[in-house]
Amino acid sequence: MEQYKKEFIQFMVECNVLKFGEFTLKSGRKSPFFMNAGAYITGSQLGRLGEYYAQAIHNAYGDDFDVLFGPAYKGIPLSVATVIAYSKLYGKEIRYCSNRKEAKDHGEGGILLGSTLKDGDRVVIIEDVTTSGKSIEETFPILKAQGNIDIKGLMVSLNREEKGKGTKCALDEIKDLYGFPTGAIVTMSEVVEALYNKPLADGRIVIDDKIKAAIDAYYKEYGAE
Repeated sequence: MEQYKKEFIQFMVECNVLKFGEFTLKSGRKSPFFMNAGAYITGSQLGRLGEYYAQAIHNAYGDDFDVLFGPAYKGIPLSVATVIAYSKLYGKEIRYCSNRKEAKDHGEGGILLGSTLKDGDRVVIIEDVTTSGKSIEETFPILKAQGNIDIKGLMVSLNREEKGKGTKCALDEIKDLYGFPTGAIVTMSEVVEALYNKPLADGRIVIDDKIKAAIDAYYKEYGAE
């Protein structure tokens, strides 16, 4: 596992973004872990988060894109933080773009904020996590309505590696349905590998035998093929 992935996993836990216990998801599933990217709230946290995303996107897609699209609402700060980091780390200016939940009918108007999109733009979509693909169902037509847009791929923080609508995980379902690559900074398998019975910097062990057993049971029921 790459060093930045190990650091990112610890970073998620330290920021209380990734938690372990008992949680009820929107899907109704009872999960032993939960991720909430809304818990990144400080400048230093968002700065580091942008760098982790930038590294993962660069590893997956290189410099072969022009725009980073972050679906409203959580995708907005993710896209902004990441284009700043991308410029710093790789010396390339990437434009950011997001959608509004409601189209603006005054000023510049329209449904987009940040950069406009035009024919030929190569776009990477950035999100926190996807479990059902619903966000992409909303995002894909917005992007395509702007012109001849080339979607290079999707990057999320965490691949939960659980069944989506069918037997595959949501990221694989999105790839099959829309035809563009999907990726994550880390997978849940990598999280378990990095944290199981291994102390954090403050000495805490967040995945002990009990939590590990709960995670194993969860994936026995909901794990993707």
